[in-house]
Amino acid sequence: MSGLLGVIYLTGLLLAQGAAAAPAGGAAPAAGGGGLTDTIFGTFALPIMAMLLLMYFMLLRPEQKKRKEAEQTLNSLKKNDHVVTIGGICGTVVNISPGSATITIRVDDNTRLKILRSAVARVGEPDAPSDGKKELA
Repeated sequence: MSGLLGVIYLTGLLLAQGAAAAPAGGAAPAAGGGGLTDTIFGTFALPIMAMLLLMYFMLLRPEQKKRKEAEQTLNSLKKNDHVVTIGGICGTVVNISPGSATITIRVDDNTRLKILRSAVARVGEPDAPSDGKKELA
């Protein structure tokens, strides 16, 4: 990334030198010529803003939507839901409180685990094919 910034900086310097050079007619440059600052902000402002906007819609926005969907799925957990944890443990929810950060899952007939709500990776049967909609990680 720093190589790209270096190229942009050098290009700006070259453009600034070209803008500051005397015109071909032999007249002196105008007294209020902006030079490097005008060149960088004038020439590169639109492409940089376009790249930032593109980055927002390509990277940040989908991640926000995915995080919001995962939070809604975790908040909609209820008793007897089948879950798979991020560690690969499959179980059934037996105790859950709406405001609590932990839930209790039943792994076997007499085995119960208290786990963090955020440790749930997927809601549904462990053998069911993952369609991508219920997976939280």
